[in-house]
Amino acid sequence: MLAIAPIIAPVSIPSPSRSVWYLGPFPLRAYALCILAGVFIAVWWTSRRYRARGGSEETVLDAAMLGVPVGILGARLYHVLTSPGAYFGPGGDPARIVQIWRGGLGIWGGVAAGIAATAWLMRRRGLRLAPLTDALAPALLVAQAVGRVGNWFNQELFGAPTTLPWGLEIDADHLPEGYAPGTLFHPTFLYEALWNLAGAALLVLLERRLRRRDGTVGGRLIWAYLMVYTAGRVWIEHLRVDEAAIVLGLRLNEWTAMIVFLAGLVGFIAAGRRGADDAIARPDPQSGPDPDAVDPDDAGSDDAGSDDEDRQATPEGPHGDTAGTPGDADRVQGGNG
Repeated sequence: MLAIAPIIAPVSIPSPSRSVWYLGPFPLRAYALCILAGVFIAVWWTSRRYRARGGSEETVLDAAMLGVPVGILGARLYHVLTSPGAYFGPGGDPARIVQIWRGGLGIWGGVAAGIAATAWLMRRRGLRLAPLTDALAPALLVAQAVGRVGNWFNQELFGAPTTLPWGLEIDADHLPEGYAPGTLFHPTFLYEALWNLAGAALLVLLERRLRRRDGTVGGRLIWAYLMVYTAGRVWIEHLRVDEAAIVLGLRLNEWTAMIVFLAGLVGFIAAGRRGADDAIARPDPQSGPDPDAVDPDDAGSDDAGSDDEDRQATPEGPHGDTAGTPGDADRVQGGNG
């Protein structure tokens, strides 16, 4: 009788053996590549969703050209200010502040700075911010999920020790003090990536429900994004063992996540009560709705008869609906991205 050898399933997640490759003298860093891949996906998906609302793809690209670098700067600044020990403490090195490829981007500072810069741009162009942020919300979660893979390559920001089958291996060069070689850790990068992908799907479903029930989204999706992301971040943050500021027994980012969640809840409720519509252009408070107050990037569009241009070129009514036929208004509200 033949003996059947048992199949041994892997009991851990290995960490990559390297995070940098060289193309001649130029380093290709996995962390940076993950961030760039996330940005590319977010811009592509946001462009599709924003165009479905009657917006311009050029507006999304311009917003990305401004918002992404400002967001990265804000994310780095938040990290340095909330984790100053590595840069200004004993044994710290201020020169590491510019070494973004080694990790250290605070999502809170990134989102706040990026949206602030985008809001400034949209206001200058006479466009409303809410439709763009509604288009961005699920795409932003996907971008964050892809970016978290960079933490895996860097072997950083992992959780507490675990005996679960999906424990993460950490090599000796990245092993924190006090832990024996071979210790497995919670793969918090994977937890957050999966949470964010599930959250993106949830936001798309929520958007469809809001459209069916109210006919508009009205800026509520970005507030829902804050609640979805922070609901996961607070428990994932609690698992982590990397150095962090502790306030009243909790890590600083746990408190931040809870505060941002409450802000998202208040914003979601307020946006719903305000009854905002999904119009792309900002109304002129002096002369009323202006059919010319559309995205200037669309002025030379190739397809003069396209639905997107028709929607943008139609003046808005007093309640944010288009002044055309009821069928026109249905088309404006019908795009679900």
